[in-house]
Amino acid sequence: QVHVVESGGGSVQPGGSLRLSCAASGRTFSSYAMGWFRQAPGKEREFVAAISWSGGSTYYADSVKGRFTISRDNAGNTGHLQMNSLKPEDTAVYYCAAPGGPYTSGSYRPKDYYYWGQGTQVTVSS
Repeated sequence: QVHVVESGGGSVQPGGSLRLSCAASGRTFSSYAMGWFRQAPGKEREFVAAISWSGGSTYYADSVKGRFTISRDNAGNTGHLQMNSLKPEDTAVYYCAAPGGPYTSGSYRPKDYYYWGQGTQVTVSS
């Protein structure tokens, strides 16, 4: 069992930055890939970024590439999503997720993730 909790959401003006964190507990988080997804009102949940269990591979949605950076601190059982140059279209609830098993490379598909956090709201508005 892996339990994940997101934090760091909030309200920011366009062009601003936020850093989301994902705190994990339970099984050894360092063995699990991690993904970030988001869901805006009236829209389906969409992939944002993912990182392999080792941290050696990262993946990004085209819409955030060059602006967002995913990272992990396995010693601290935490993951992060650094979001820069935020746009109003980035407004959504952001979710951290982990797959059902260890030693995977990460995925853009929500169905490949089993453990989900409760989400944290990010609002980008002037």
